[in-house]
Amino acid sequence: MEKGLKIFSYLPNPRVWKAEIAAKIADIPVEVIGDKPSEIHNWLWDSDPKKLSNADKKKLKQFKRIGKRGFSSVLFKTDDFIKLNPFGTVPAAFSPDGKIGIFESNSILRAIARQDDTNNLYGKDSFEASRVDSFLDSGLVFSREHQEYLFGLKDMNKALYQRMKSAYEFFLNGIEESLKNTKFIGFDHLTIIDISFFCDFSQFLREGHYVDDLNEKGFNLVSQNFVSDYPKTYDHLMKLSEVDEFSSVIGTYLDWYKKKLKDSN
Repeated sequence: MEKGLKIFSYLPNPRVWKAEIAAKIADIPVEVIGDKPSEIHNWLWDSDPKKLSNADKKKLKQFKRIGKRGFSSVLFKTDDFIKLNPFGTVPAAFSPDGKIGIFESNSILRAIARQDDTNNLYGKDSFEASRVDSFLDSGLVFSREHQEYLFGLKDMNKALYQRMKSAYEFFLNGIEESLKNTKFIGFDHLTIIDISFFCDFSQFLREGHYVDDLNEKGFNLVSQNFVSDYPKTYDHLMKLSEVDEFSSVIGTYLDWYKKKLKDSN
């Protein structure tokens, strides 16, 4: 079976970085196609996505659909795209032949790890793989809540803030506890747990760009005491950010956060 994956998404997208990092480690070909969020409505959402001209849009008007989650504009999604990804979201991934659709970032990440023959990214056996799944499933609440939280930062309310705070504490308490016993999260070797954590938490830290908006409404950053409350988790995040396969994918994404910490010391 041919290895590889094609991914369509708005870019940059930390959720896509999960698969890209794993692919670099496992040396598996991944093609990422997309555009910045403000331009994604000008694309045909398909297993073979392409940018559309105005003339193209007139020809393809049967594929016009009203954007829902995260997008308010009209989007062009083919029937094949909806068949392969019935939730109609991005990132959306496709097998090399375009016949299998994969959605949700951790599932796309798993699709790469399952093709890895040498690095044990999905664990060394079926039991380790199940432990990997346990961590990824435990992070789903955090991932879901921080999506809603980041969307609502400028109009924060007490209920949304408290939900995020509870999800944050539950998730990081587990990660911190695990790192007391192993070099990486869950094991003494790198797995997709570490990749998923790194990308999701790096994205969550974007709340720091909205500290003034939060303070005006009477809230502090949820991650305000991250370094002192979860020192092992913080150290792990920083160490991963220096690994070539991670840094080459995320670029300067965390530089602002590192500078902020340096300036505060």
